[in-house]
This record gives sequence, C-alpha cells and structure tokens, in this order.
Amino acid sequence: MTARAALLFALLAALGRTATAAQPHDTLADVRRRGELRWGGDVQGGEPYAFEDPANPSHVIGFEVDIVDALARRLGVNARFTHCTWSNLVPSLERGDFDMIANGLEDTPVRRDTLRLSRPYFVYAETLAVRRGSPYRSLDALAGKRVGTLNQTFAHDLLRSRPVETVLYEGGAEPYLDLAAGRVDAVLLDNLVADRFGCTNPAIECLPGDVARGAYVVGLRRGDDALQAALDRALDDMKADGELQRILEKWHLWDQRQGEPIPLATAAAAKSPHVDRAQLVLFCKGAWVTLYLSAVSFLLATLLGVVLAVIRMRGRIGSYFATAYVELLRGTPLLLQLYLIYYGLAPIWKFDAMSAAILGLGLNYAAYESEVYRAALSSLSKGQSEASHALGLSSWQTLRHILFPQALRTALPAMTNDFVALLKDSSVVSVITVVELTKRTSITAVDMRGWLVPGLLCAALYLAISFPLGRLSRLLEKRLHRDSDPRRT
Repeated sequence: MTARAALLFALLAALGRTATAAQPHDTLADVRRRGELRWGGDVQGGEPYAFEDPANPSHVIGFEVDIVDALARRLGVNARFTHCTWSNLVPSLERGDFDMIANGLEDTPVRRDTLRLSRPYFVYAETLAVRRGSPYRSLDALAGKRVGTLNQTFAHDLLRSRPVETVLYEGGAEPYLDLAAGRVDAVLLDNLVADRFGCTNPAIECLPGDVARGAYVVGLRRGDDALQAALDRALDDMKADGELQRILEKWHLWDQRQGEPIPLATAAAAKSPHVDRAQLVLFCKGAWVTLYLSAVSFLLATLLGVVLAVIRMRGRIGSYFATAYVELLRGTPLLLQLYLIYYGLAPIWKFDAMSAAILGLGLNYAAYESEVYRAALSSLSKGQSEASHALGLSSWQTLRHILFPQALRTALPAMTNDFVALLKDSSVVSVITVVELTKRTSITAVDMRGWLVPGLLCAALYLAISFPLGRLSRLLEKRLHRDSDPRRT
C-alpha cells in the first residue's frame, strides 16, 4: 500500500468513526435554547392556511398560523414563519431551513415513510369539481379524461391509481381557472381549496359527497422524537381545553368531520426509489418536449426578430411601435407574460398549454433577437446598400442577397447563446402545466425522495442537447467564413 493510499484510508476511517459517534440532533432543545419555533409554509396557498394580511401585507395570518402560535406558546417559545414554495417544503425541512411544516400537510403513507408526523389537527375531504352541466358525476366516470390537482397531495396519489390523465399545478386557484376555461374536465382537491377557489365560481359545480377523507398534520424530520412528543402533548391539550375548536370556528372551518373518527389515508403504492427504465423513458419524453418547445419557439423568435429589426432600422412610424414592443417584452418577466397569455387571455382566446408556452417564449425572445439582428445589420457599411441600389437592386433584394447573409455571420454566435438560454428558460413553462424536462425531474425527485440522481440525469440530458448545438454553431461559423473569403473561391 502506498503512502498516499494509506493516508486516504486513514481519512475515510476517521470519517466513518466520526459519523458513527455522532449523536442524534435534539431539535426540541435547540428550539427552547433559541426561544423560537421555526416553521415553513407557502403563502401562495392562500386563505385560510397561511396568507398575507390584506390590512398589513408584511404580516402572515391564517388558521395554521394561529395553531402554530398556540403550539409555540405551550412550548414556552415564539413562532417564526418561513415562506417556502410548496414543492420544496419537505427538502427544505430535511436540510434544516426550519423545524417543522404546517401547511395543509396531509397524513399519507409516503409522508409516514419520509417524515415524523404529529397528531392530526384538522380533518379534510377530497372534493370533486366539474364544469356546471358536465355529464361526469363521479371519479369513475372520468376515465380517460383530464383531471387537475396539486403535486405532492393525497388527491394526486388517488388519481395515480385511476385511468385518468393527471394535470399537475403549483397553486390552488389555477386548476379551477383551467376547469372554467375547459382545459381540464375536473379538479380533485381538498375541500378547503375547493370551497374558496372552485365552488364559488358560477361556471363550476362541486359535487356532493366526499371522494375520500384525510387529516392535516405537522411534519418533522425523522429523529425529532422529542419535538414530536412535545407537539403531540400540546395538540392534545388544545383539543382538551377547546382552543383548537375555537381556532377552527374563528376561520369557519369547524364541521361535523372534526368530531368523527380521524381517517387513515391510504393511496397507491409509492414508486420505486430507483431510476429504472420506465423513469428513463419519462425523462427522454421530457427532454423531447423541451427540445421541441425550444426549437419551435426560437423559430418564431427568429422570424419575428428579423421583422422587428428591419422595422426599427427602416421604418418611421413603425419603429416607435417596434421599439415599444422590444422594451416591453425585455422589461417584464417571462413568467408574468406566460400567466397573461395562458390565464389572462382565457376569456378571449383559450390557448392550450403547449401553444401558450411556444407563444410566450417566442414573443419574449423575439425582443432579444431583434436587437442581435439590428446590431449585426448596423455593423455593415452603408456603401454596400448604396452600391446595390446603384446596380438596380430593390431594398428587399439588397437586404436578402447582400446585407442579411453578412449579418448572419456576425449574429450566429449570439443566436446560439440565445437558443441555449431559451432551452433552459423553457423550464418556467411548467407553471402552465407543461411537463418538460425540469418538471419531470422535480416529480421524480419527490417520488424518489432525493434530488441528487434525478438532478444529475436532468443535467446530463440538458448537456446532451446543448453541447451538439454549440458544435454545430462553430461548424457553421467556419463554413460561412470560408464561403465569404474570396481567396477560397
């Protein structure tokens, strides 16, 4: 054994002994020492969970805020809320960003395997909503139809075992907007979400009866036995002295379900925690959606960008409108533009998700491409235009045969960079239910309860798509440079 190998072996052995000797972390002791119980939630979930106070947006209110405040008070500490997107709540808890989750977290078999769960503090029902006048009156009748729900929910688990096309959303309001617009045939979500975003819409009907029942619980890291026991005692005391009921009554959430036996949620079996052939097929489909979406969007951006560039250089009145378009699209977020196209224009024109994604990306990147082409055209000498006109060529012929081929050589590197950027920016279209490569990665990461392997696979596929594009761009540059060199003709 060489000296270097012996040193490496000694370091690994030392790390192994350190890991073995490590003691379980006592989160309850940390909470009491710092005098603060940190908890995570997503304010995008809206009323009545945890949301910004309309009278004071810097203050978060909600029935779960009141419950956590009561729990913290009974532990002798203060509660501190930390905002985190719903899909990242569990990973953020596991990495120590906060001590617990209380945000409509459902007691499911998957959650029991992943986290430590407290006693239930609220019993909910799964409510099925359809468009008013719809012939579908049950979940069984929706075979082969599109049903919307939220990712990482008991409703999602229920739909997995059904022969339906599940459409996943990130927020509670969006599924019902799509239902009213006719983009999905039904929505299955907790009654709290349905009552506030769906049942109040005159175009939507919430069907009577509970599809299933479940319970909300506090989520903790595995190993936080002491904190779980303390929270369970506090919840038992809140039920015994009536504080929990008073909080639910304050938010108009107390109903007959709260006094009935607490249901134990069951769902479809969890997926294998390995990337198998089926998962690889899904990843490849996600990569194809990303590539197709990016290619078509960039084609639209290129065509529109050329038109805008020419108008800005040659037009008079039109140049003001073209400039306004470029500044507006570059000065506002792509995410906002996607929301406006998909949801804002729904009363006028109902784009499907893929069409809205292509249109949003194409219109946004057209503003950037127009500046690339304008700069490339401006770099050419005016003498070439004057000479072509002297030879009797029209403005269109001059642009097509003289100026544009030369400008293309200048613009090509920037175009390649923009296409790679668009390829990565296409990940934002998941907010309008397009399941591309990044969205597929997040879904698989939740199923596998880990981001490392799905993340590396996603990165490899992005690299496999973008690297050949860079090589192709360099080959085209060399070819165009050779064709333009008179010494090679």
